[in-house]
Parts: sequence; C-alpha cells; structure tokens
Amino acid sequence: MFALLDVNNCYVSCERVFNPRLEGRPVIVLSNNDGCAVARSEEAKALGIKMGDPLFRIRDTVRRHKVVVLSSNYALYGDMSARLMTLLGQFTPRLEAYSIDEAFLKLQGDNASLATQGQTIRATVRRWLGLPVCLGIAPTKTLAKVANHAAKKGLEPAHSGVAVLADEPEQTRILRQLDIGEIWGVGRRLAPRLRAMGIHTALDLRNADVARIRRRFSVVLARTVLELRGQPCIALDDVPEPRKEIIVSRSFGHLIESENALRSAVASFMARAAEKLREQHSVAAGLCVFVQTNPFRAQDRQYSQSITAGLPTPTSDSRQLVAAAVSQLRSIYRAGYKYKRAGVMLLELSAAAHQQSDLLAGPQNPASKALMRTLDDINRTMGRGTVGFAAERLSTQWRGQSAHRTPAYTTRWEDIPKVAALR
Repeated sequence: MFALLDVNNCYVSCERVFNPRLEGRPVIVLSNNDGCAVARSEEAKALGIKMGDPLFRIRDTVRRHKVVVLSSNYALYGDMSARLMTLLGQFTPRLEAYSIDEAFLKLQGDNASLATQGQTIRATVRRWLGLPVCLGIAPTKTLAKVANHAAKKGLEPAHSGVAVLADEPEQTRILRQLDIGEIWGVGRRLAPRLRAMGIHTALDLRNADVARIRRRFSVVLARTVLELRGQPCIALDDVPEPRKEIIVSRSFGHLIESENALRSAVASFMARAAEKLREQHSVAAGLCVFVQTNPFRAQDRQYSQSITAGLPTPTSDSRQLVAAAVSQLRSIYRAGYKYKRAGVMLLELSAAAHQQSDLLAGPQNPASKALMRTLDDINRTMGRGTVGFAAERLSTQWRGQSAHRTPAYTTRWEDIPKVAALR
C-alpha cells in the first residue's frame, strides 16, 4: 500500500513550532521580496485570503483582522523538511520525498493495522517535530493522493487525519465527492475538457473508457484512470533521477542598474547552482546566464537577454562555474537599464563518476574535489554563505526584501532558541 503524508500548511506550521503564540491566529507567509501569499493558516483562509494574493491587495484585510505577516524563511523550511524525511525513514525503508512537505511511503498490513500505523506516524511527527500532518493510504499513488485529500478535508470521519482507501466501496464513496479538478495530474488545464465530455467527478473519470481517454488526451491520463481503479501504474521513486538541468534565479528586491550588483547576483546564483550540482554528484558541460528588466513598468526601457556557452571540461567546481558565468554576463549587460531579474542555468549534466580524472584539468583534479568538499561541509555546518566568493560580496542591492523574516532557529548558531532556567 502507498501512503502519502503531507504537512498541513507547511510554512505556517514550521513558524508555529518556534512561536506557539501564532496558534489559532490568522497567519500568511509571503513569497520572495514579500510579494504574494504562498502559505496561509486555516484562519487566514477563512478570511478569504487566497494563494498568490499580492500583499498590497489584501492590506485592508490584514489590518482589519490583525493577520500575522511573515517573510518566507526557506532555510528553516528546508531544514524542517530534511528532519521530517529522516524521521519517516524510521518507519519504512521505502520512501520517496515528493516535495518539501510531501512524501510517499510503502506500508504493509490490513485496514486496521494500516490505520494504526498512520496514526502512529502522525503522532510521532507531531511529538518529535511539532508539525501537524495528514496521511492517505491506498493501493496506488493516485488513490493515496485522494485519501490524503479526504483525511485533510474531513471526508473520512473514521480516523482523524488518516484515511485508508483499501476497499472499492470506500473508494467509490470518496471519489463521488471529489471534483475532477482535484485529481492528481488533471488540474485546471484538463478539467474543462473533461467536463465537456461529461466527466465531472473523480468517480466519472474512474469509470471512463480508458482507450477513449488515451485517444483524446494521453497515456498519462489513461494511467490515472487505471490508478483510480486500484491498478498501480506509477512506481515509488526511491532514488529520484538526477535533474537534467539546474536553474537558480531571483527577482530583485529593488531595481538595479549597476553591473557590479548584477555580477554579485549572478555569482551568488551560480555558487548555489554548483552546490546543487555536487549534491546530485553531477558535472555540467554548459551554462546559460539571463537578465531581464521589469515588463510591468511601461515607463522603463525594456531589455531581456540570455547567453549560452560551453565549458572546456565538464565540471562541478564552483570557481570555474562562477568565473564563466560572470564572464558571460559581461557580454549581455547593457548600461542604462533597470534590471528586475537574473538567473543561471547549468546544462548538459552527466554523472561525475563518468568523468575521467585529468591532472592537467584543474577543476577535475583531486585537490579541486577536496576543496569543493570542504567548502560544502563548512557551509552545511555553519550555514549557507559562510564561505563564498569575492564576487558574491560586491553588492547587496540585489538581495530580496524580507522585512518580516523570523530567525533561522535550526541552521544558524546565533538563532538557536534559548530557554531560560526556572527559578
């Protein structure tokens, strides 16, 4: 059986772990640069605040109802996610981290024991990490998604926070209540076309003709139909495939014109991309750098450009990658423009183990690998950015706004919570 576990209102829940005063209050977490709501507590949802609402449009609601506004704190959320996945690994060796707040697990047992396992996992996560979670358990990953939705929305009253959809009658009862747009893999794009065919609920899709669905849509949606019937078509991805491309980009907190500020941003983005590259034990043979002004400012001159280049030798050495990115930026930078966004992309990725060690190719020699390993170890232990490149420190003008960011709590020594002794 597949189990899908996800954290309820993940970013808000992470913040509440370290600030219990937020419990029961409307809370929203904003995107980069304090732009839009990307996480909302149930209390904030009840006020009508929607996912993606820009802060400037909901200021009246925020002020009137005393909504707590927080800047996104990805260092905290990422660390809490890593702790969650480590904890879940104690319950089963078959685990797929699907996203920062979701994981698929493989469990065994009958209905009663599965429900008990789900409640044990849920209670342990709450007790050890302070995070509220829901679990959906079913014979396929798609049905596990459905079961998780049922557990979260209270469609399955038998087990609070845990829903087991092992039997067809129970699956039918839940699928009948579920709109077609809620099904994993359908979404807003396909839902209107399915409704035009008379398919309005998840149960309608389960009962649809597979050959017709495949002919009108794709083999992927046909597999969804089979999964809704309890036939597993999507395997558990124990070891995720390495990414074929790595992209790091940001919108700036302020419009910038200085080449030094752009260079600092691009160097920082490439240093992070190189770190991700080494995490998946890959090397890159090419890269792309791009810059863009703000298309929504009609009063400004507009400019958008990118450049792609190959590397002499496939590498994961931050020194070579940062130097190459900064060099390519010089080719596309134009003075007199107000830049809003920039980014880098690593291309033509391959496994590092396949690259022949060459003592004449500096970035591939053992000393280079040892240096990169030391760099990663320091930044992992002491906090990202503890050790970096001079180009990253040229300017801070590009860094995003985060007026409401909470401490890192778990990833920075000075932010570790202190508990006073009782007297």
